[in-house]
Amino acid sequence: MTQSSKCHVGNNIDIQFAIGECSLGSILVASSQRGICAIFLGEHPETLVRNLQDQFPLANLIDGDKDYANIIAQVVDFVESPSTGLDLPLDMRGTAFQERVWQALREVPAGSTVSYTEIAKRMDASKSVRAVASACAANKLAVVIPCHRVVRNNGALSGYRWGVERKRALLDKESKDNAALIQLR
Repeated sequence: MTQSSKCHVGNNIDIQFAIGECSLGSILVASSQRGICAIFLGEHPETLVRNLQDQFPLANLIDGDKDYANIIAQVVDFVESPSTGLDLPLDMRGTAFQERVWQALREVPAGSTVSYTEIAKRMDASKSVRAVASACAANKLAVVIPCHRVVRNNGALSGYRWGVERKRALLDKESKDNAALIQLR
């Protein structure tokens, strides 16, 4: 992992975290004083904790208390039903370019997909397709920064930090969620 993909936080910053379960496996949610700074998906909780330690090597990691369970529940609800939205503060830390990419991704509607090339064009950075892909790989906020909505130019699913099967499942959830919303109208 390159140094630029790690969150640059000072010594002794406190990050509270907890692990829950969702339909995609284990989910780790971590928050700084600014807001949620990491959402990781995986099969093994201990691997998620190691990833958190790697991403925030200078932080004091603190197990979430029982009040933190409410935050986990809100994030899991959002994963299971994306149309519910997530009204929690976020702590998105990256380079200026990464943050522009992440903002562009957050503007992609749920259930829609875009290519790395399309994101680069939307940002007026059409020659930065590889940098867009790198920004997606550096994303520490699974689902909230929807890198799962990025596909190859031909529409095929491509790599995803949390696994292509999770990517497919997230896109299916969003599609079903959108269909249910349309039926309610």
